[in-house]
Amino acid sequence: MTSPQTATGTFTQARLGTQILLGWSGENHATGRDVAFLLTYALGDGQDGPEAGERAMRAALERSGLRVGGETLDATERPNLPVKLLIQAGQAVLTMPHFKAQYTVPREWLAVAQAEGRVHGMFATRPWPAAVPGQPVSEELLRSFVGDPEVIGTAAHCLLPVRSLA
Repeated sequence: MTSPQTATGTFTQARLGTQILLGWSGENHATGRDVAFLLTYALGDGQDGPEAGERAMRAALERSGLRVGGETLDATERPNLPVKLLIQAGQAVLTMPHFKAQYTVPREWLAVAQAEGRVHGMFATRPWPAAVPGQPVSEELLRSFVGDPEVIGTAAHCLLPVRSLA
């Protein structure tokens, strides 16, 4: 499994706390095709605690044009959506109004993302303090978080087109 990495950037609202990116790939059971996923979540270590962080994340996502708890948006149909994904030299760079993060992606993730031309972004409002930077995340731990109906229903989902500088 991969290690999560900390997001850095201009959005420093203390309530959000540490923002993390984590990528993995897997099969879409409906289509049988592989999908590259990119999860954005917080550790819940922000000022005023995890509940305040959830509210701050929800507000940040809504300001970015993402719908929390709604259907999956397709960013190719919304070119003005301020959520962008750039893949270059084995790095995924996610840019949003509230932060910019760079993540070294696994080779298999990169191959799927490039072959499909898009990535399924999942933006969790619920904190995930168990998945800390620098520590590997087991497949079982990842499944328990991203497969939790409460996490799914309180997250924003967006299909992000893969862009590169080439």
